[in-house]
Amino acid sequence: MDSISPKAPLAIANQVPATCMGLHIRRASRIVTQVYDAALRPIGLEVNQLTLLVAVHLLETVPITQLAQELFADQTTVTRNIKLLEKRGLVAINPGEDRRMKLVSLTVEGQAILEQALPIWEQVQAELMQHFGKQKWQTLLSLLSEVKNLS
Repeated sequence: MDSISPKAPLAIANQVPATCMGLHIRRASRIVTQVYDAALRPIGLEVNQLTLLVAVHLLETVPITQLAQELFADQTTVTRNIKLLEKRGLVAINPGEDRRMKLVSLTVEGQAILEQALPIWEQVQAELMQHFGKQKWQTLLSLLSEVKNLS
């Protein structure tokens, strides 16, 4: 393990804005989220909701615990967001074999909104890819996919 830098803590703070990976990833995440959210707003979705709907669609009937694991997300946060989608009639939550297990599935309305959302998502993807260029896009996706190896 590296020893603590002999620099004074406040001198180190000067490096944070230019070099902190956490700061840059969080800022980029907020900006990209705003782009997707603005595009999805006319159909009443946010990108995190779209992500959940896609995951439920792909996994079909899925326990909330598995959904959280697949998304590398906190189970409490996933549960809260799934309940919001349930209120809108986009997903159904049913008990599993064990009453403690909650199974999530798309409703007909959820499938319909997903069908509306995916062309919007494709358009945003195309715009972002055009902004970055195909090579940088692929590099960025590759680098970001490596982050999951940290957990």
